[in-house]
Amino acid sequence: MASIFPKPILNLPEADIPLEGVKGYLSQGENDQVIFMEFEKDVELPEHSHESQWEIVIEGKVDLVIEGVKQTYRKGDRFFIPKEKKHSAKVYAGYASIVFFNQKRRYIKK
Repeated sequence: MASIFPKPILNLPEADIPLEGVKGYLSQGENDQVIFMEFEKDVELPEHSHESQWEIVIEGKVDLVIEGVKQTYRKGDRFFIPKEKKHSAKVYAGYASIVFFNQKRRYIKK
């Protein structure tokens, strides 16, 4: 699968994401992170929580469940997950997004 991201993004450090078929490129701030993510395969993310997250869908679709409420997001949509809100997702192959985590160490460099 060819990346949708340009070379400056692909030259960022790769994030250590423990999911098969998922790549992320990490821009590390002093207190937060931005991850440019791509999914080559369908991925089921089990329920979890963390600091707040804001995401914009660049390609594909995701079924997101926040505190029991399911919504589907597609290219051009954006969503916000407040701090410590339980959520899970089904991310479909071909999905790409830009994700802001209000958390310094959500992911580490690979």
